[in-house]
Amino acid sequence: MSQRYSNIHSDIWDALAEQGWAISHEFLPVDAVEALAEEARQLLLAGKFSSAGIGRGAQRQIRAEARSDQILWLDENELTPAQSRYWSEIESLRIALNRELFLGLASFESHFAFYPPGAFYQKHVDRFSSSDERAISCSLYLNLDWKEEDGGQLRLYLDDQMVEVFPQAGTFVIFRSDNVPHEVAPANKYRFSLTGWFRRRSINSTFND
Repeated sequence: MSQRYSNIHSDIWDALAEQGWAISHEFLPVDAVEALAEEARQLLLAGKFSSAGIGRGAQRQIRAEARSDQILWLDENELTPAQSRYWSEIESLRIALNRELFLGLASFESHFAFYPPGAFYQKHVDRFSSSDERAISCSLYLNLDWKEEDGGQLRLYLDDQMVEVFPQAGTFVIFRSDNVPHEVAPANKYRFSLTGWFRRRSINSTFND
């Protein structure tokens, strides 16, 4: 890993440890972000996205009143070159977070997310009530030339403040899955991201082994 990316990871884990969230504008090079943005647009045109749901397994429901985005899961075994470049950096970050913060992160899952104009995701936390695997959430934004008036901001609700993150291409935001409520505000144009979760082994599954 280059010294540049080592410094970026250090900034991320320091902020994550101190405040439970972090933002980086240099997580991936510009050309890598642009390649992912173009791939997301082409996948949308090809009809690959589907409506996102609430919950997991048998409890999963499509509830448009709670969220109205569309998603496409990445398959770790069939990554495109652009996805592989992102996944490799994510893996380096996972190792760094485990080394520095002892988080026990075992795996990563991720999907493209698409929000058409007016789409939103109401305030929620990312950890399922029936499962404790999701430990750290993150999003890489893929929207070129995004302006504040375009909306679509991620709102993080913290103990003493609300932080807004606009989804400009290359912005990477990371936060704890269990105790950082957040929402996605409606935008007035197409909004793309790569959203993912670092996962650890379930405490319940450990006891049941």
